[in-house]
Amino acid sequence: MADEPTPDTAEATGPVKLVQTVEIKDVGPCKKHIKVTVERAQIDERFDEKFSEITLSDQPTVRGFRPGKVPRKIIEKQYYPTVAQEVKTQVLMASLEQLADEQEIAPLAPPELDPDAIEIPKEGPFVYEFDIEVRPEFDLPEYKGLKLRRPTHTYTADEIAAEKKRLLEPYGQLVPKEGDNPTVALDDTVTADVEIKYGDKVLNSLKEVRFKVEPRLALSDGVAEDFGEKLTGTKAGDVRTVDIVLSQELANANMRGQKVQATFTVHDIKTVRQPELTQDLLEGAFGISTPEGFDELVNTLLNRRLEYTQRNEARKQVLEKIAASANWDLPQDMLRRQARKTLARRMMEMKNAGMSDAQIAGRRRILEQDVVASTAAALKEHFVLQKVAEVEKLEIEDDDLEAEIDRIADQSGESPRKVRARFEKEDLMEALATDLLERKALDLILAAATFEDYELTAEQRAEQTGEIATVAAEAAPGESAPAAEGETTG
Repeated sequence: MADEPTPDTAEATGPVKLVQTVEIKDVGPCKKHIKVTVERAQIDERFDEKFSEITLSDQPTVRGFRPGKVPRKIIEKQYYPTVAQEVKTQVLMASLEQLADEQEIAPLAPPELDPDAIEIPKEGPFVYEFDIEVRPEFDLPEYKGLKLRRPTHTYTADEIAAEKKRLLEPYGQLVPKEGDNPTVALDDTVTADVEIKYGDKVLNSLKEVRFKVEPRLALSDGVAEDFGEKLTGTKAGDVRTVDIVLSQELANANMRGQKVQATFTVHDIKTVRQPELTQDLLEGAFGISTPEGFDELVNTLLNRRLEYTQRNEARKQVLEKIAASANWDLPQDMLRRQARKTLARRMMEMKNAGMSDAQIAGRRRILEQDVVASTAAALKEHFVLQKVAEVEKLEIEDDDLEAEIDRIADQSGESPRKVRARFEKEDLMEALATDLLERKALDLILAAATFEDYELTAEQRAEQTGEIATVAAEAAPGESAPAAEGETTG
């Protein structure tokens, strides 16, 4: 792509091309300024065609002239504003289409162009210009034959039992924890009053809040990383103070990333009484009829989660090896606009890994705490895999989408028609196609890679199995940032 103007020549056959000159300049990270100059001759041709159509077909009525006898000059004067608008629209659309065909531009969003602000001149060339966000430009080094490290793991009987417990828990009964002075353990449900302070200032007071005790607790605007550790072992009446790190997305820049203290006063401890593994439960909840089928389901889910971890680790390594030397200065406004799409793709990957809605909700809350950083990392992976797909000429066909919808329907127990309708309603079809294309590109890289296997680390196991409790309340009410332009916060 050259910075100097390059004239496009018309072809003798096919649709007549505009004779236009295009100037492209870098004006910031992932942003280009484009100036297009369309020669006058073909604009005049279009004006002549439009006025001729009016003269011959519309038989305009002008006072003082009989129909069909109105001089061309009078027609041009009376109808110029309407014709100029039609010619402008026609030329602008043709010019933009030609620009897309002839220039190597990979836009991330529609151009910052207001057609109503553009006027077509009565004389001279038609000039318009705009800014557009584009994918970053970088050299793609050798990506075949990479040496990668791959986590492996054989699940123990305790891990399998824990997964069974997790799957059955929604169908159990929440009951008071038995025993004299019962203490809180992970997976218990606690009711507590919570007071959140920043220094001596009380930010929020919550009464009778119920939450499940998990390793981490995510509020709408902050995360308590050692929540489970601090609450474990407490009894009714005990008081514990837990640090909460506030989100990087707060409107108040002075509060972003600050550590506040949440004091929990425990009132009540409950636990889930596991349901009996009856055939009715197996068939109604999981679509299987035997305990052996349930065992197979658990193994399938655990293996899908291991594959999810392996692919995530592979993506990180591929990015490090392929894009380490690239200058990836991604603008903040672009990251915020891309956040919703990026989160949608991440949620889809988690769903494919067999995570429950509760697990996904907790992880989404964590990603949203610093949406700019999480989006930047995900976009870098996206750009690398998209470029590999482009080089390898990988494409997603309608059959690929239909097969993926069938697979999702089979996993969820829904009909393919219902799955498609849900994806279309939630505007996720583009995200699904993008996810499939990136998977194809990653599969191609992994097929040519060599692997050094290592045992899944404790941190990776915790990421796989560790739940994240969520509370809809805010730690610092009134400080939350509004959703980015074009985003929804649901």
